[in-house]
Amino acid sequence: MQAWVTDLQQLLAHGDAAVLVTVARAEGSVPREAGTKMIVTRESARHTIGGGHLEWKAIEIARQVLRDGMRLSHHGHARRLERLSLGPSLGQCCGGAVVLAFERLDVADLGWLATLSRRLAAGASTVRSVSFRSSRNGAASSTSSNADAGAVMLSEPEPGVESPDCLLWETGNTGGDATLLLTETIAPNDFPVVLFGAGHVGAALVRVLGTLPCRVRWVDERDAAFPSPVEFAALGAANVAIDASDAPDEAVEAAPPGSSFIVMTHDHAHDLDLAERILRRGDFVFFGMIGSHSKRQQFEHRLAARGIDPMQIARMNCPLGVDGIVDKSPEVIAISAAAQLLQAIEAARTNAHSHAHASAALPHSA
Repeated sequence: MQAWVTDLQQLLAHGDAAVLVTVARAEGSVPREAGTKMIVTRESARHTIGGGHLEWKAIEIARQVLRDGMRLSHHGHARRLERLSLGPSLGQCCGGAVVLAFERLDVADLGWLATLSRRLAAGASTVRSVSFRSSRNGAASSTSSNADAGAVMLSEPEPGVESPDCLLWETGNTGGDATLLLTETIAPNDFPVVLFGAGHVGAALVRVLGTLPCRVRWVDERDAAFPSPVEFAALGAANVAIDASDAPDEAVEAAPPGSSFIVMTHDHAHDLDLAERILRRGDFVFFGMIGSHSKRQQFEHRLAARGIDPMQIARMNCPLGVDGIVDKSPEVIAISAAAQLLQAIEAARTNAHSHAHASAALPHSA
């Protein structure tokens, strides 16, 4: 799930108005990529488009859009585009520029947000389209206050296009005004993780994973090893589901394709069985196991004796964690393991994005 969708739903359902700020276009070196979002209300700002003076300026503009929206009829759409250079004027040294899109949203927008939320929960990508009016008379931005600005539209992505993107393009002009359309493919960004082991390192890793855009199934047959309900609630890890199963191995088979597996149980024989199951299915993005170099060597021999392809065994990350970190405290291991997991997720997404673009560029046969 995209966190900004959930946050917007909660705000608007309580009757609050908010401005959704989107990086509609990124030019050169900028803090965040196109499609990045922030939510601004009268009292607060959630999420970030990069921080610093850019974000302060964005919040200032967003609150002006909030005020503009209060003066419109209930049919109007307060929207604005603003191009900001990240140079001396903003006190930032990135050197690039961004075009920010500002959209005032209220309870009337709960419909499309609910639809988007359902599609993301089902794992479906969605194209969101929003129109803006921009003056050609030298103005860098404008506020659209009439119904012809159009409602937010949701549609299916083109076949084979599932990865996120964001484009701002001109669709026509009337007199001195141009009509610009922001179209973005919003894809589910939470990746599935199955974590085996509820010991000290497992608990430390859950605290880290609870802050990341992932869905975690935390598996251990020892019910008493997990935090109490009160302790677990205090973690604030709403994306983590506890699975105190008598047959934890079944979690490997039940995981969706493209899952990541992290093994850190209290039993080496159990670790070996889990490793065999994970490597046999082969469709994982990441497989990491806590342990030493000697443990890896032993497991390589035993897994090979069980008929596992050496190419598959080589995909096992053991010892777990990024190179160069030698501290063995649970908290350090957890951060190191999470960093290694994120590297694998990023690499998989980059490869999928490159493959999608390459496929789209191929000529189609008649």
